[in-house]
Amino acid sequence: MKYLTAMIISLALAGAAHAGRSCEEKPTDAATLVKSMDLAQKTLQALDKSGAQVALVARAGQDLSKYNVRYSHMALAWRDHPKGRWLVVHELNECGTAQSSLYNEGLGNFFMDDVFMYETLILIPGQDTQQQLVRLLASNTPKRLHDARYNMLAYPFSTKYQNSNQWVLETLAAASVEPGKIETRAEAQSWLRSVDFLPQTLNIPATTRLGARMFRANIAFDDHPFDRRMAGKIDAVTVDAVARFVRQREPQAQEIVVRN
Repeated sequence: MKYLTAMIISLALAGAAHAGRSCEEKPTDAATLVKSMDLAQKTLQALDKSGAQVALVARAGQDLSKYNVRYSHMALAWRDHPKGRWLVVHELNECGTAQSSLYNEGLGNFFMDDVFMYETLILIPGQDTQQQLVRLLASNTPKRLHDARYNMLAYPFSTKYQNSNQWVLETLAAASVEPGKIETRAEAQSWLRSVDFLPQTLNIPATTRLGARMFRANIAFDDHPFDRRMAGKIDAVTVDAVARFVRQREPQAQEIVVRN
Protein backbone atom coordinates (compact mmCIF):
# COMPACT_ATOMS: atom_id res chain seq x y z
CA MET A 1 0.00 0.00 0.00
CA LYS A 2 2.88 2.38 0.76
CA TYR A 3 4.29 1.70 -2.72
CA LEU A 4 0.94 2.45 -4.36
CA THR A 5 0.47 5.66 -2.35
CA ALA A 6 3.95 6.89 -3.25
CA MET A 7 3.35 6.10 -6.90
CA ILE A 8 0.05 8.02 -6.87
CA ILE A 9 1.69 11.10 -5.37
CA SER A 10 4.66 11.05 -7.73
CA LEU A 11 2.52 10.57 -10.82
CA ALA A 12 0.06 13.24 -9.77
CA LEU A 13 2.96 15.69 -9.72
CA ALA A 14 4.61 14.50 -12.95
CA GLY A 15 4.03 16.71 -15.97
CA ALA A 16 4.43 13.76 -18.33
CA ALA A 17 1.25 12.27 -16.89
CA HIS A 18 -0.71 14.81 -18.93
CA ALA A 19 0.66 13.55 -22.24
CA GLY A 20 -2.11 12.65 -24.64
CA ARG A 21 -4.93 14.26 -22.67
CA SER A 22 -7.24 16.88 -24.12
CA CYS A 23 -6.07 20.50 -23.88
CA GLU A 24 -8.85 21.30 -21.43
CA GLU A 25 -7.36 21.70 -17.97
CA LYS A 26 -9.48 19.95 -15.34
CA PRO A 27 -8.66 18.72 -11.84
CA THR A 28 -8.12 14.99 -11.45
CA ASP A 29 -10.79 13.41 -9.28
CA ALA A 30 -9.20 11.51 -6.37
CA ALA A 31 -11.34 8.41 -6.92
CA THR A 32 -10.45 8.36 -10.61
CA LEU A 33 -6.77 8.73 -9.78
CA VAL A 34 -6.88 5.80 -7.37
CA LYS A 35 -8.75 3.61 -9.90
CA SER A 36 -6.22 4.45 -12.60
CA MET A 37 -3.28 3.65 -10.37
CA ASP A 38 -4.95 0.44 -9.19
CA LEU A 39 -5.28 -0.67 -12.82
CA ALA A 40 -1.63 0.26 -13.42
CA GLN A 41 -0.56 -1.79 -10.39
CA LYS A 42 -2.59 -4.82 -11.48
CA THR A 43 -1.17 -4.53 -15.00
CA LEU A 44 2.35 -4.34 -13.57
CA GLN A 45 1.72 -7.47 -11.51
CA ALA A 46 0.37 -9.33 -14.54
CA LEU A 47 3.41 -8.34 -16.62
CA ASP A 48 5.80 -9.42 -13.87
CA LYS A 49 4.00 -12.74 -13.47
CA SER A 50 4.06 -13.41 -17.22
CA GLY A 51 7.85 -13.49 -17.33
CA ALA A 52 7.79 -11.45 -20.54
CA GLN A 53 10.29 -8.79 -21.51
CA VAL A 54 8.02 -7.09 -24.05
CA ALA A 55 4.24 -6.95 -24.39
CA LEU A 56 1.58 -5.06 -26.30
CA VAL A 57 -0.78 -3.27 -23.90
CA ALA A 58 -4.07 -1.59 -24.74
CA ARG A 59 -6.44 0.69 -22.88
CA ALA A 60 -9.98 1.93 -23.47
CA GLY A 61 -9.75 5.71 -23.56
CA GLN A 62 -13.17 6.33 -25.07
CA ASP A 63 -16.43 4.58 -25.87
CA LEU A 64 -16.11 3.25 -29.43
CA SER A 65 -18.69 0.48 -29.08
CA LYS A 66 -20.83 1.84 -31.93
CA TYR A 67 -17.91 0.99 -34.22
CA ASN A 68 -17.42 -2.46 -32.64
CA VAL A 69 -14.12 -1.28 -31.12
CA ARG A 70 -13.36 -2.15 -27.48
CA TYR A 71 -9.88 -0.70 -26.90
CA SER A 72 -8.84 2.64 -28.35
CA HIS A 73 -5.08 2.83 -27.84
CA MET A 74 -2.15 0.40 -27.92
CA ALA A 75 1.46 0.73 -26.76
CA LEU A 76 4.58 -1.37 -26.33
CA ALA A 77 5.58 -2.17 -22.75
CA TRP A 78 9.14 -3.35 -22.25
CA ARG A 79 11.92 -3.83 -19.76
CA ASP A 80 15.10 -2.15 -20.91
CA HIS A 81 16.99 -4.88 -19.03
CA PRO A 82 15.93 -8.10 -17.21
CA LYS A 83 14.24 -7.38 -13.85
CA GLY A 84 14.21 -3.67 -14.71
CA ARG A 85 11.18 -1.39 -14.48
CA TRP A 86 8.48 -1.53 -17.11
CA LEU A 87 8.44 1.32 -19.62
CA VAL A 88 5.66 2.16 -22.05
CA VAL A 89 6.55 3.44 -25.52
CA HIS A 90 3.72 4.85 -27.60
CA GLU A 91 2.62 7.53 -29.99
CA LEU A 92 0.30 10.23 -28.64
CA ASN A 93 -1.66 12.93 -30.39
CA GLU A 94 -0.83 16.38 -29.01
CA CYS A 95 -3.91 18.11 -27.62
CA GLY A 96 -6.20 17.20 -30.49
CA THR A 97 -3.86 18.72 -33.09
CA ALA A 98 -2.71 17.05 -36.28
CA GLN A 99 0.68 16.32 -34.67
CA SER A 100 1.98 13.46 -32.55
CA SER A 101 5.10 12.52 -30.60
CA LEU A 102 6.60 9.35 -29.20
CA TYR A 103 6.60 8.98 -25.42
CA ASN A 104 8.67 6.69 -23.22
CA GLU A 105 7.11 6.66 -19.75
CA GLY A 106 6.03 4.58 -16.77
CA LEU A 107 2.96 2.36 -16.60
CA GLY A 108 1.26 4.75 -14.19
CA ASN A 109 1.45 7.58 -16.72
CA PHE A 110 -0.12 5.34 -19.36
CA PHE A 111 -3.26 5.03 -17.24
CA MET A 112 -3.34 8.67 -16.20
CA ASP A 113 -4.76 9.63 -19.59
CA ASP A 114 -8.53 9.79 -19.88
CA VAL A 115 -9.91 6.28 -19.30
CA PHE A 116 -13.39 5.19 -20.30
CA MET A 117 -13.25 1.59 -19.08
CA TYR A 118 -10.85 0.30 -16.45
CA GLU A 119 -9.65 -2.70 -18.39
CA THR A 120 -6.35 -3.58 -20.03
CA LEU A 121 -5.52 -6.04 -22.79
CA ILE A 122 -2.01 -7.52 -22.63
CA LEU A 123 -0.67 -9.45 -25.63
CA ILE A 124 2.64 -11.24 -25.22
CA PRO A 125 4.27 -12.45 -28.45
CA GLY A 126 6.72 -15.34 -28.69
CA GLN A 127 10.29 -15.13 -27.42
CA ASP A 128 11.82 -14.49 -30.86
CA THR A 129 9.53 -11.52 -31.48
CA GLN A 130 10.17 -10.20 -27.97
CA GLN A 131 13.92 -10.32 -28.50
CA GLN A 132 13.58 -8.52 -31.81
CA LEU A 133 11.39 -5.85 -30.21
CA VAL A 134 13.93 -5.33 -27.42
CA ARG A 135 16.63 -4.84 -30.05
CA LEU A 136 14.45 -2.39 -31.99
CA LEU A 137 13.37 -0.38 -28.95
CA ALA A 138 17.04 0.16 -28.07
CA SER A 139 17.71 1.47 -31.59
CA ASN A 140 16.59 4.43 -33.73
CA THR A 141 14.21 2.34 -35.84
CA PRO A 142 11.08 3.19 -33.78
CA LYS A 143 11.81 6.90 -34.32
CA ARG A 144 12.31 6.34 -38.05
CA LEU A 145 8.96 4.53 -38.16
CA HIS A 146 7.19 7.42 -36.43
CA ASP A 147 5.43 10.08 -38.50
CA ALA A 148 4.34 13.21 -36.64
CA ARG A 149 1.48 13.84 -39.10
CA TYR A 150 -1.33 12.37 -37.01
CA ASN A 151 -4.69 11.09 -38.19
CA MET A 152 -6.88 9.08 -35.84
CA LEU A 153 -8.30 7.18 -38.83
CA ALA A 154 -5.15 6.93 -40.94
CA TYR A 155 -5.34 4.50 -43.85
CA PRO A 156 -3.13 1.47 -43.06
CA PHE A 157 -1.37 1.40 -46.44
CA SER A 158 -0.55 5.08 -46.84
CA THR A 159 2.39 7.00 -45.38
CA LYS A 160 0.56 10.35 -45.52
CA TYR A 161 -0.52 10.13 -41.88
CA GLN A 162 -0.13 7.78 -38.93
CA ASN A 163 -2.20 6.85 -35.90
CA SER A 164 -0.88 5.47 -32.61
CA ASN A 165 -1.90 1.86 -33.23
CA GLN A 166 -0.35 2.04 -36.69
CA TRP A 167 3.02 2.94 -35.19
CA VAL A 168 2.83 -0.16 -32.96
CA LEU A 169 1.89 -2.33 -35.95
CA GLU A 170 4.68 -1.00 -38.16
CA THR A 171 7.20 -1.46 -35.35
CA LEU A 172 5.93 -5.01 -34.91
CA ALA A 173 6.41 -5.55 -38.65
CA ALA A 174 10.05 -4.48 -38.35
CA ALA A 175 10.48 -6.99 -35.52
CA SER A 176 9.03 -9.79 -37.63
CA VAL A 177 11.77 -9.84 -40.28
CA GLU A 178 15.54 -9.99 -40.42
CA PRO A 179 17.32 -7.02 -38.78
CA GLY A 180 17.64 -4.10 -41.18
CA LYS A 181 15.05 -5.36 -43.66
CA ILE A 182 12.39 -2.86 -42.54
CA GLU A 183 13.65 0.62 -41.70
CA THR A 184 10.94 2.80 -43.27
CA ARG A 185 7.17 3.02 -43.09
CA ALA A 186 6.86 2.16 -46.78
CA GLU A 187 8.85 -1.03 -46.21
CA ALA A 188 6.72 -1.93 -43.18
CA GLN A 189 3.49 -1.40 -45.11
CA SER A 190 4.75 -3.37 -48.09
CA TRP A 191 5.52 -6.30 -45.79
CA LEU A 192 2.13 -6.02 -44.07
CA ARG A 193 0.42 -6.23 -47.46
CA SER A 194 2.52 -9.27 -48.36
CA VAL A 195 1.37 -11.16 -45.25
CA ASP A 196 -2.28 -10.11 -45.73
CA PHE A 197 -2.73 -7.82 -42.75
CA LEU A 198 -6.43 -6.99 -42.48
CA PRO A 199 -7.41 -3.61 -41.03
CA GLN A 200 -10.72 -3.11 -39.26
CA THR A 201 -13.45 -1.57 -41.40
CA LEU A 202 -15.46 1.14 -39.67
CA ASN A 203 -18.81 2.15 -41.11
CA ILE A 204 -18.79 5.96 -41.05
CA PRO A 205 -21.47 7.77 -43.11
CA ALA A 206 -20.74 10.90 -45.11
CA THR A 207 -22.42 13.27 -42.64
CA THR A 208 -20.29 11.97 -39.78
CA ARG A 209 -17.13 12.18 -41.88
CA LEU A 210 -17.87 15.77 -42.89
CA GLY A 211 -18.46 16.87 -39.31
CA ALA A 212 -15.32 15.13 -38.09
CA ARG A 213 -13.19 16.63 -40.85
CA MET A 214 -14.48 20.14 -40.23
CA PHE A 215 -14.24 20.19 -36.46
CA ARG A 216 -11.43 17.77 -35.56
CA ALA A 217 -7.87 18.61 -36.59
CA ASN A 218 -6.76 15.05 -35.88
CA ILE A 219 -9.16 13.33 -38.28
CA ALA A 220 -8.76 13.17 -42.07
CA PHE A 221 -10.03 10.90 -44.83
CA ASP A 222 -8.08 12.05 -47.89
CA ASP A 223 -5.59 9.17 -47.60
CA HIS A 224 -8.33 6.54 -48.02
CA PRO A 225 -9.22 5.00 -51.41
CA PHE A 226 -11.96 7.11 -52.99
CA ASP A 227 -14.42 4.30 -53.67
CA ARG A 228 -14.15 2.90 -50.14
CA ARG A 229 -14.48 6.37 -48.64
CA MET A 230 -17.59 7.20 -50.68
CA ALA A 231 -19.16 3.93 -49.57
CA GLY A 232 -18.60 4.89 -45.95
CA LYS A 233 -16.04 2.10 -45.47
CA ILE A 234 -13.08 3.43 -43.51
CA ASP A 235 -10.23 0.95 -43.03
CA ALA A 236 -8.08 1.70 -39.98
CA VAL A 237 -5.50 0.14 -37.70
CA THR A 238 -7.38 -0.53 -34.48
CA VAL A 239 -6.28 -2.43 -31.39
CA ASP A 240 -8.60 -5.24 -32.45
CA ALA A 241 -6.93 -5.45 -35.86
CA VAL A 242 -3.44 -5.59 -34.34
CA ALA A 243 -4.51 -8.20 -31.79
CA ARG A 244 -6.07 -10.36 -34.52
CA PHE A 245 -2.87 -10.09 -36.54
CA VAL A 246 -0.72 -11.19 -33.59
CA ARG A 247 -3.01 -14.14 -32.84
CA GLN A 248 -2.94 -15.31 -36.46
CA ARG A 249 0.82 -15.13 -36.80
CA GLU A 250 1.68 -16.35 -33.33
CA PRO A 251 -0.95 -18.80 -32.02
CA GLN A 252 1.25 -19.32 -28.94
CA ALA A 253 0.97 -15.66 -27.94
CA GLN A 254 -0.34 -15.10 -24.43
CA GLU A 255 -3.42 -12.93 -23.94
CA ILE A 256 -4.27 -11.43 -20.56
CA VAL A 257 -7.18 -9.17 -19.64
CA VAL A 258 -6.80 -7.09 -16.48
CA ARG A 259 -9.82 -5.39 -14.88
CA ASN A 260 -10.44 -3.25 -11.82
